[in-house]
Amino acid sequence: MSAALVIGYTATDAGADALALGIRLARATAAPLEIVLVLPDDVRSVITPASAAYTRHVRAQADRWLAEAAQTVPDAVPHRTHLRHADSTAEGLVAFADEIGAGFIVVGAANGGIRGRHRLGTVASELLHSSDVPVVLAPEGSRRVDPSIGISRVTAAIGSRPGADVLRAESVALAAAASVPLRLVSLVTVDLPAGLETGAIRIAGAAHAAEVLAKAQAELPPDVPAEVAIADGDSIEDAVRDLPWDPAELVMVGSSRLARPRRLFLGSTAAKMLHELPVPLVVVPRSRADGGPQEGARP
Repeated sequence: MSAALVIGYTATDAGADALALGIRLARATAAPLEIVLVLPDDVRSVITPASAAYTRHVRAQADRWLAEAAQTVPDAVPHRTHLRHADSTAEGLVAFADEIGAGFIVVGAANGGIRGRHRLGTVASELLHSSDVPVVLAPEGSRRVDPSIGISRVTAAIGSRPGADVLRAESVALAAAASVPLRLVSLVTVDLPAGLETGAIRIAGAAHAAEVLAKAQAELPPDVPAEVAIADGDSIEDAVRDLPWDPAELVMVGSSRLARPRRLFLGSTAAKMLHELPVPLVVVPRSRADGGPQEGARP
C-alpha cells in the first residue's frame, strides 16, 4: 500500500474539495486517507482561556464534522479521522504528516475562487512556504468531479534550473503508482534569459525536450508511457493556457530554488501557473543534500 494521504479538512467547500481530490488519489494509488481537522491549540489563550463547556462543544462539533466527512469516503478506500490541536492549521497538518510518514498533504482553494481555478488561502499559503511533505492543491469545484474517474495522467513541468531531476523522479513515481501516462512539459522556452533570438530558443527547447525524455525513459517502468510537450509562450501564463489539459490529470512542479532543503517555497513559475491551471497542482519539496528523492514524498 502507498504512503498515506493527509487531507486538511474543514467543514467548508474547500474541505470538501480537498477530500474529493484525496479520494480520487487514494483510489488511483491504493493509498489510505488520513482526514485531519486541526483546532486552535487550547493552551494559546492564556488571558481568556476557554471554558470547559465551550471546549467540549467545539470538540463535539469537530467530531460530527469528521464523522460526516468519513461517510462520504467509499468503503473500498481505507480511511481514518483525526482531531488535532496546533497553533495553526498548517503547523498541525505538517506535524501529523511527519508523524505518520505521509506521502502528500491535500488542501482546497480559498473560498470565493473561480470554479476550476486555484485561489490560495491562509492554510495553503503557509504550507507552500514551510512543508517538508509534497502539497496537493485542489482547485475550487473539485468536490463536483466524479470520484470514480481517478487520475488520468501526471504532468510534470520541468525547467532548466537545478531541481528538475528530483521533480522528474517524483513524477515518475506517482505515474507508476497510479498506472497512468506521464507527460513532461518542457518550460525551457519560457525559462530562458530574455533577449535570445527565436531560433536559439527553438533549438534550446528541442534539445532540452530530448534530454528530458531520455532521462525519463531511463527511469520509467516499462508499463508507464511518457511523452514530452514543449510549452510555447511569451510568459508562463501564456504557455499554460496554450497547453491541452485533461480534467482528470495532476500537474507537478518543484519547489523554488530559494527553498531550504526538504522544505517548500512556492516559486514565481509555480505561482504564475496557479493563475491559469484548471487542474490540481502538486508542489514537491527540494531533495536532501545527497540529491536523493525525499523520503516519504511519493506514494
